[in-house]
Amino acid sequence: MNGGSPVSGTIASSMTRRSLLSTFAAVPALSPLTASAAGARLPIRKGVLLGMLPRTLSYEERFKLAKDCGFESMECGTAEDEREAEQIKKASDSAGLPIHSVMNQAHWKFPLSSADPQVVAQSVKGMETSLRNAKLWGAKTVLLVPAVVNPETSYQDAWTRSQREIRKLIPMASDLKVIIAVEEVWNKFLLSPLEFARYVDDFNSPWVKAYFDVGNVALYGYPQDWIRTLGKRIVKVHLKDFAFRGGVTHWTNLRDGELNWKEIYKAFAEIKYEGDATVELSGGDAFYLRDVSHRVDLILEGA
Repeated sequence: MNGGSPVSGTIASSMTRRSLLSTFAAVPALSPLTASAAGARLPIRKGVLLGMLPRTLSYEERFKLAKDCGFESMECGTAEDEREAEQIKKASDSAGLPIHSVMNQAHWKFPLSSADPQVVAQSVKGMETSLRNAKLWGAKTVLLVPAVVNPETSYQDAWTRSQREIRKLIPMASDLKVIIAVEEVWNKFLLSPLEFARYVDDFNSPWVKAYFDVGNVALYGYPQDWIRTLGKRIVKVHLKDFAFRGGVTHWTNLRDGELNWKEIYKAFAEIKYEGDATVELSGGDAFYLRDVSHRVDLILEGA
């Protein structure tokens, strides 16, 4: 994906219409009695990435399709062109589907943790554009991958440099009333929930929070542990699933992997999370998207 973490593009393509029909047959829709037995539905809005919608469609058609498939909010990537940004806003308004977050696009190619001032300047520029997009669209957050640890950038440098630059962005975030939501990804940085919590707390600002990705911690932790540790620091959530099979690790469709969704449900209920949970998978057609939407329903119902 264009934002927090790479996701295999094979999920949708490998799921044929026949296999999806089998999934629907195997997982019937919850009756009121079943839902009650599973637990109350979490007060979480069901979001989808704009990038998961067919690019052959116009923005208005994509937003309408997302709503028709049962999604309640949208997350969009940075729009550098002002006319494009206006088109996206118009599509959101027309469909009645709000944009809840902006996925900043500049943080991978131009990390804030770079030792090169020109790279950092490009990264800051990208964040400023994302923050303005968020204000225009009515989104409450901008997702930011804060740093990248690599052979040229030590862990300490990544921590210090990224925090220095984020602090410079806080006044703009405050003025626009948009939260900078830091996400943990496969960047060799923020590798434990305790560390992630400390990183956010260091800012001592209501304008810097955590964007928690359920699947990104699967290699070195348990999502339910991270959720309970981060608690109220979590302002947004990404949903995806992960599997370890035959010595190979790979992304799967929701509920087809090895994440313990019942425990994740309990953890979100315990911290009383009430924000958006956005699916971050590969894209597909309406049939695929409706199936994904149904899977999110089951997760939010504790099924």
